[in-house]
Amino acid sequence: MLFDCSVMKVEKLKMQKQFLDPRTKLLLAVFWAIGVVAAHRMPTLLVALGLVLAGVLVMGKGKRYLRWLRLVLPMAIFFGAVIWWSVDRNAGFFATLKLLNLTSAFFVFFSTTVPEDLGNALVKIGLPYPISFVLSTSLQFVPIMGRKIKNVLDAQRARGIPLEPGWAALRHYPAFFGPILIQSFQMAEELAEAMETRGFGCPGRTFFKDYRMTVLDWAAICIGILLLVIFIILN
Repeated sequence: MLFDCSVMKVEKLKMQKQFLDPRTKLLLAVFWAIGVVAAHRMPTLLVALGLVLAGVLVMGKGKRYLRWLRLVLPMAIFFGAVIWWSVDRNAGFFATLKLLNLTSAFFVFFSTTVPEDLGNALVKIGLPYPISFVLSTSLQFVPIMGRKIKNVLDAQRARGIPLEPGWAALRHYPAFFGPILIQSFQMAEELAEAMETRGFGCPGRTFFKDYRMTVLDWAAICIGILLLVIFIILN
């Protein structure tokens, strides 16, 4: 099925009480990113990364974070190595830590925010709905495609087809890309049918959930701005 078990996860997340509006959490993530980019001291970046990791552990998403880190860490190390080679060693370490901080912060953001809620909340402040739909749908389909890719890899390996990276497996790659392309086209067709059935593009669109900024949201934004200004001044 198109959304398989991911629908259950999204619905479970929707049922949880959200203390902050998706727009508030997005702004806080952006403030954090600005602070990380503006940081000029190694201890500051280490403390920031430690705070993010503490938040991940508090939310109980340690295992999921480790699986995600297996994909991001090589990219961060490669990026730092390139900066090291082109500038110097300290710049390479700074680049690696900053990239890990940025990606970890947005990992926390997307782990606590339903893509549909984020898209609908942005529509409330003037974002065109087609853009919001593309944004939220792409975020929902990334983990689905990841599971499908893993299933295809496992199925082809079970048939004795080597698909490990390397020149020797290059001639077997069509056995991997073929099923992935077919499933992608099937998902696109199902999505198009669902959009047509639900009247995508019709005027007067309403939302099941009302997105309103509360006092807690405004307080969190003001505190975030204040902390960001203080950090930039003292950094």
